[in-house]
Amino acid sequence: MTITCCIRYVVDPYQCDAFEVYAKNWLTIIPACGGDLLGYFMPHEGTNNIALAMISFESLAAYEAYRQRLREDPASLANFADAQAKRFILSEERTFLRQVEKRIRA
Repeated sequence: MTITCCIRYVVDPYQCDAFEVYAKNWLTIIPACGGDLLGYFMPHEGTNNIALAMISFESLAAYEAYRQRLREDPASLANFADAQAKRFILSEERTFLRQVEKRIRA
């Protein structure tokens, strides 16, 4: 069963440009480490401090293997370090979702 990790970020609204650079870096890092990146989503209208990322995996075991690769990848470590140094992410939450399957009518 495919699972999707939805990451909800609370970002400093005065540092959205820095968060966008961070997000763009993940566009190559995540696939290289084994995640199926559906996308990063920035605030546009309404709330100005919430961003989302959605990444799919074949299973929770595949997600755990991906997390291990992130901990060993130099580009990943540099991106995390930059976010910590600049403090533009105030908090983040991970929710694991499964897609609702369509019913076939007989």
